Amino acid sequence: MAGYLSESDFVMVEEGFSTRDLLKELTLGASQATTDEVAAFFVADLGAIVRKHFCFLKCLPRVQPFYTVKCNSSPGVLKVLAQLGLGFSCANKAEMELVQHIGIPASKIICANPCKQIAQIKYAAKHGIQLLSFDNEMELAKVVKSHPSAKMVLCIATDDSHSLSCLSLKFGVSLKSCRHLLENAKKNHAEVVGVSFHIGSGCPDPQAYAQSIADARLVFEMGTELGHKMHVLDLGGGFPGTEGAKVRFEEIASVINSALDLYFPEGCGVDIFAELGRYYVTSAFTVAVSIIAKKEVLLDQPGREEENGSTSKTIVYHLDEGVYGIFNSVLFDNICPTPILQKKPSTEQPLYSSSLWGPAVDGCDCVAEGLWLPQLHVGDWLVFDNMGAYTVGMGSPFGGTQACHITYAMSRVAWEALRRQLMAAEQEDDVEGVCKPLSCGWEITDTLCVGPVFTPASIM
Repeated sequence: MAGYLSESDFVMVEEGFSTRDLLKELTLGASQATTDEVAAFFVADLGAIVRKHFCFLKCLPRVQPFYTVKCNSSPGVLKVLAQLGLGFSCANKAEMELVQHIGIPASKIICANPCKQIAQIKYAAKHGIQLLSFDNEMELAKVVKSHPSAKMVLCIATDDSHSLSCLSLKFGVSLKSCRHLLENAKKNHAEVVGVSFHIGSGCPDPQAYAQSIADARLVFEMGTELGHKMHVLDLGGGFPGTEGAKVRFEEIASVINSALDLYFPEGCGVDIFAELGRYYVTSAFTVAVSIIAKKEVLLDQPGREEENGSTSKTIVYHLDEGVYGIFNSVLFDNICPTPILQKKPSTEQPLYSSSLWGPAVDGCDCVAEGLWLPQLHVGDWLVFDNMGAYTVGMGSPFGGTQACHITYAMSRVAWEALRRQLMAAEQEDDVEGVCKPLSCGWEITDTLCVGPVFTPASIM
């Protein structure tokens, strides 16, 4: 099949074979390797990404998804999302170069960072990337000078006070300042075509989307009144990537659909986008990390005993990855990763107070503590689910001395479903300048959206 993704890009697996099975094979092979250096590695279920996409289309049929490249820029992820017809939201020149290198047309790229370097603006101009965000006069002036033909999207502030990751202090203009910016844009002959916002990650209140959509409607009216041709609404991101989130994606979608029907009804001529990162990739990635060292520390505290009544002690395990690498969610999202043991312990095995530490020589590189685990050994593997967001590629905030290897996998069912939808999509004429996600194939959506058999890390 012609396109971005080919069968050589992933391991084809049959039904009933799970990510956990593949991990077991790979860890066994790594343990038997002749080299003494053992590195953490990922298994990525591309079928889970396909499933998430069809669920998105079902829940938000009027919204065109753009993938946030910074979240996970690994090749397999970009290729499968490109194959599904997504657009791409880029924050800098490197990300724009990356997606264009794999063949993404400029019409499917948004430069969504409202505060850009001049070199980034010039790159967008040179390579035909038209949609650029802004939220202040200085940014507007830079774009007017370096990319006068750009289509500008005004980024407005939101009430993200309850979100885990708040963005409105750093990005977004208040409603009371919007008219001034729109007037300035008109005066400088800049073309403002729409509004964007971002409620931040981990927002527990879906109504924040409804309020932001209502605010966007007001800004649309301001822009139209001033002569701007407003036709783009960007809902930003913040969509959950795991089933255990406080607010389910379906709940958020219901609120968004109601608000869109009220403020931007179907047929109003507005293209509606969303920027999704965690939603697509978080649950698709599982990582295996080996124990490289351990020590037992006796706890000289009266009254403290282990569950088996023996002398109180805690076991400190050292891993080859830490919070300055793939476990950065401990620092940024206040997450406590819970390991899954490759070998299921027997009920007779005693459990010990345990903690997991990364390789950095400082006291902050603590991956998890307060765990109760059986006695583990150097060379044993620990498995962690939901590790797809901000762990690999450009999205890893610290990076490492060596990138973790990724094994991509997809079931034959998912691959055949993807092929059928793409062959149907290729028969339709593509509209120049409009990012159209796959809107066909809803007859299989219910099948692809069911929960995996081997939760949460199965290959569909």
